Amino acid sequence: MLAPKKQKHRKWHKSAGASGGAVSARGLKVSFGEFGLKTLTESRVTGRQLEAARRVLVRYIRKGGKVWIRVFPDKPITLHGNEQKMGKGKGMVDHYVVNVKPGAVLLELSGVVETQAREALKMAGYKLPVKCKVIKK
Repeated sequence: MLAPKKQKHRKWHKSAGASGGAVSARGLKVSFGEFGLKTLTESRVTGRQLEAARRVLVRYIRKGGKVWIRVFPDKPITLHGNEQKMGKGKGMVDHYVVNVKPGAVLLELSGVVETQAREALKMAGYKLPVKCKVIKK
């Protein structure tokens, strides 16, 4: 699972919410590979979801290509245990997420033919909670 080794602050405030349709300002183009998976909607993506998408890519391309993950889940999400009373402070850190905006490139791929890359990225997109499209450099 993707999670930070160390953090300056263990627990974060909740974010203000939706970006209001704002497009991502960074990470809009394919930089490392030849093909990429670009988001069309915004959402929180967990470390587990990114790992599942990466596994699909690696299994589909076998030993032929290279995969880059362009985002890292560093925002802690806290949860209280079930059937706990209200109050008593903030819960323990449960998992980590990354907030993605429309237009951000999440995954990149190189070293495979275009048809195979498009199919692999399309299958990886099914594992993510955002609508995605495959783009070429």
